[in-house]
Order: sequence, then C-alpha cells, then structure tokens
Amino acid sequence: MEKKMIMNYKKRFDEIRHEENGVEFWYARELMHLLDYSKWQNFENVLLKAKVACANNGIVVEDHFADASKMVILGSGANREVEDYMVTRYACYLIAENGDPRKEQIAFAQSYFAVQTRKQELIEEGFLILKELRQEESFENLKNDCLKIYMNVELMMLDLDVSDLRGIRLYLEDSLQNK
Repeated sequence: MEKKMIMNYKKRFDEIRHEENGVEFWYARELMHLLDYSKWQNFENVLLKAKVACANNGIVVEDHFADASKMVILGSGANREVEDYMVTRYACYLIAENGDPRKEQIAFAQSYFAVQTRKQELIEEGFLILKELRQEESFENLKNDCLKIYMNVELMMLDLDVSDLRGIRLYLEDSLQNK
C-alpha cells in the first residue's frame, strides 16, 4: 500500500476521533463508514464479534463499547434516534481484527494496529534495556545520543516505522558492545 494512501487512512481515522474529559473515543457509525461498511446490520455483526473477543479476554466490554444514540434526519425530514456506540482505541483494534479482510480499509486497519502493537513492544523493550543499563556501572559510559533516542522515542514514533526502531536497537547494542 502506498505511503500516501496509508497517511490518508490514518488522517481519516484521526479526523473522526472525539475526546471528552481527556478520554479519546470514536463513534461506531462513523467508524463503520471509514471501514467501508454501508449497512449498520453488517457492521453490527463485526461489533458483536469484537465485543465477544473483548469479553473473552476478561475485559469489561462496557469500558470499551459504551452505548450511545444519536438523532438522524430521515429522507422525509423527520428525526429518528439510532443506536450507536462510543468505542475506545482498543475497541477499534478489535473491530478491525473482526472485520472483513477483503475490504481494503479493514486490511489497512489490521496492518496499522499490528504495526502499532509491535512499536509499543519495541518501546517497552527499549525502556527495559535502559532500566538494566542504569543498574550497571557502565551506564555512565553510554553515549548521550543513544540515551536521547530512547528517552525521546515516544515523540519520534510519529515518523518512525518498525524497521527504524530495529535500527535504533541495533545501534544501541553495537554502541554498548564497542565501548
């Protein structure tokens, strides 16, 4: 998938993001259109599977799939209340994982969340390495630029992909071995 297309999907995902009281969420009906579902009934099946996956992981479903409703204007001009959900980022991940992978948007979302998960794993691994280094006398000899890379890794995540992080890790390991 082209980088331009990836950036477009990510931008659209971020554009439908909402925040209240410091909590980010997405409305399921807005997410439905982004993921190329045209019928709520079809998307509800995906939501149900995602909710089951959430429950099977021992997580309180209502914490990630909060009931909501909204008023929509019908073709006749009348208003009608429709069911919706406010979903967390974790719920978005579960929805993507349970969606139809033949849809380009679902395939992108699945890949996006897989990459984000791996990035987080690498960040956590990097912080564990730092913690271990701080316990050794050799920590003082660690090059400042290596330390800055890991201390600022969260800020840099916007521009890095997984291969960049592997490169940073290899650079750090090499620097430590050759001191």
